[in-house]
Amino acid sequence: ASYGPNPICKGCLSCSKDNGCIRCQHKLFFFLRREGMRQYGECLHSCPSGYYGLRTPDMNRCSRCRIENCDSCFSRDFCTKCKTGFYSHRGRCFRGCPPGFAALEELMECVEGCEVGQWSEWGTCSRNNKTCGFKWGLETRTRQIVKKPTKDTIPCPTIAESRRCKMAMRHCPGGEHRRRPTKTKDKKKKKKNLMERAQKQHSIFLATDKTSQ
Repeated sequence: ASYGPNPICKGCLSCSKDNGCIRCQHKLFFFLRREGMRQYGECLHSCPSGYYGLRTPDMNRCSRCRIENCDSCFSRDFCTKCKTGFYSHRGRCFRGCPPGFAALEELMECVEGCEVGQWSEWGTCSRNNKTCGFKWGLETRTRQIVKKPTKDTIPCPTIAESRRCKMAMRHCPGGEHRRRPTKTKDKKKKKKNLMERAQKQHSIFLATDKTSQ
């Protein structure tokens, strides 16, 4: 190197005291570092975060990853490690995994999750296996597991759910729940009983009066 004693020229085949490395040794990667308005070349064994090593016949270079929120990449368009808080999925970085995929928190990767089908229609409103005899009951709907997850540690979403419902028939026909007499009928029956008692008492009074004469 032209300026061997200078640390900035470490690993260089040619070097400038102002711009650093211009050419690197065969196995090293050329990296153009920027500091404000200044930039200078470095020769590195591996590229820094956000860059990947591109080998060419002319000179190996550190090329920037073009994937958003990528920390290290295999190639320009394939990320191998995302920045903190992002999940890796098929060479891209996501805040949350796409539909049909589940997050592995320990690896910050998206893997195939549990796939479920569409919800069925709501079932019949019932309570204690009866569809009448109560004012309120429960109705249920279900869905099937279409594809199980690749790992047992990945849970499937719920496949059944219930909600409160109002029964179409509160009283069962011919069942134990009979209609109570209305207040009007109760009054008529009570009045009839009073009339019968009054007539009976009057008859007894007449009979007693005749005997005394």
